[in-house]
Parts: sequence; structure tokens; C-alpha cells
Amino acid sequence: MALPVLSSSGVKFRRVLAHFPQELSLAFAYGSGVFRQAGASAGDGENNMLDFVFAVDDSVTWHMMNLLKNRSHYSFLKAFGPKQISSIQSYGAGIYYNTLVPCNGRMIKYGVISTDTLIDDLFHWKTLYVAGRLQKPVKILTQNENSKLQAALVSNLKSAVTAAFLMLPESFSEEDLYMQIAGLSYSGDFRMVIGEDRSKVQNIVKPNVPHFQKLYSNILQDCPQVVYKHHLGRLEIDKSPEGQFTQLMALPRTLQQKITSLVGPPGKNRDVEEILLQVAHDPDCGIVVHQGISGIVRSSSIVQSAKTILTAAILSVFILWEPP
Repeated sequence: MALPVLSSSGVKFRRVLAHFPQELSLAFAYGSGVFRQAGASAGDGENNMLDFVFAVDDSVTWHMMNLLKNRSHYSFLKAFGPKQISSIQSYGAGIYYNTLVPCNGRMIKYGVISTDTLIDDLFHWKTLYVAGRLQKPVKILTQNENSKLQAALVSNLKSAVTAAFLMLPESFSEEDLYMQIAGLSYSGDFRMVIGEDRSKVQNIVKPNVPHFQKLYSNILQDCPQVVYKHHLGRLEIDKSPEGQFTQLMALPRTLQQKITSLVGPPGKNRDVEEILLQVAHDPDCGIVVHQGISGIVRSSSIVQSAKTILTAAILSVFILWEPP
């Protein structure tokens, strides 16, 4: 039986997709317009903005076709054409958003990201922007048969579990795990301080535990480092230095590099494996991992938020536009 979402049918989402060029490697809907959040009334979700991400193999061609179909969706940047829009897309988290777009009687926001950029983020957590969204329940609307993309989607979930393990105690509940996972992409995000609801992570997880279980149950059952007591909703992990070292070595490349730069003394080219072994023996291992994740998220969230704001302002032509 399908897990309940605010809209029990994907029909309304696919009707939205029909307005766009169909050359999509992946399309998904996410956020409070799709999954109910704690503190929201039953009718709120049906009025919330619908959020989408579209992954495309060729950003220039896709924007060119979308400008022909939906020119009004773009800010004044449409005047510069698809190449410059794609160039702006490459900044920050590598995603270009059109916001406050009326569609089928609802307001929508959609982001466009290249398939290669998405795969890179999923495997390596270069920005943890779209990868972070895909660590939480989303509504997949279409996905092509790109085996590398599918492998990257699974890798991202496994990495989220590994990072969460390093920041959790030896024994914890399933809900604790999902809270930790859902919070990864908000670590270091300045919007959680100045804009977004600080209880956002809890509001996301509590009503949606079955959706998180659907995402992560198989990974937890197959993981050799965890005792998964599904019937009790409890997990136990190996917190020995050896266990933590194995987990640190399995983290995405960008996070390993961030941890190395935090711990390794400047000017010394110590081996990454040597530094991670040192961190594995550190009682503050989880704190170091959290700091590394925060460093990734902080930089990408600031640049991406500035880009989103500035693409609606005339000032952006001087800041973001690159000469041909």
C-alpha cells in the first residue's frame, strides 16, 4: 500500500510536469505542499506552494525550450538567453530556481540542475543542497534509466546514514536517526537562524516517520555496523575507534576533505586516512563531523540564497552575469 501524502494521487504533480519540456532525467516534488508537517492543519498543505526539482542532461537546451514555452516564468534574465541562464545556474549549488509561478491554480517553484551536477552532489556532497533534499522523503515524478544516477541516489542515502551514525550515541531510536538525517542539510544553513523555522527538522520528521522508514529500512537492515531492532524501533551501533574509522572512510569525499582541513595542521600534507584515524579516536568525533557538514552547507546556502534573491533584481545583472 502506498504511503499517504497530502495528495494521494500523483496526477496533480504530473499535470504540472506537462507544462515543461519533457527531457528530464529526474523530477521530484518536495516540501510542505507534498508531505504534511507538524503544526500544520489538514488543509494547509493543499494551499502551500508546490516545490519541484528538474534534473536535465543539457541545461542550455532545456532552458531554450522552456523559454519558448514558459518565458514569463523567468525574471529579466530571460533577455540574456539560455546560455547566460545556464551560466548563472552553475553558481552556488548548481541549481536555477524560478519562483512564484502560477500553474494549474497553484503557486509553484521549480529548480533546474544538470544531471552531472546532481550526480556529483549525491556521490560527493559538494554542496549538499539537492543531495540534502533527497535525504528526506520526496515524491519522485519521473526518472530515466540512468544507472549512474540511480547508484548516486542510493549512495547519498547510505552516506546520510553513515554521517548520522557518527553523530549519534551507541543506542538510539529510529526517530533520533531520522532527526539527525533530516538535519544534515540544515547544519550551518544561515536561514535556520534568520529565516526558516528553527523547529523545522522536528516538524518534518514526526509526521513522516513511515516515509523515512520506506527510504532507509533496507539500508539499515543490510548495514553490518548496526543492530536494527525494527520491532522496538531501536538501533545500536559500533562506537569503537575501529567502527568509527570504518564509517569515516565511507563518508563522501568533500566531507572527508572538510574534516581533514579542520583537524590537520595548516602547512602539513598529512594523509587523509591518517587524519581520519586520529578523528576516530577523538571523543569529539561526532562534533568534528558536524562541523565539516556545516562548512559545506554554510557556503552553498549563502551563495544559493543570494543567487535566488538577486535573479529577481536588476542588480544581479552586474553581479551574476558573465560576458559571453
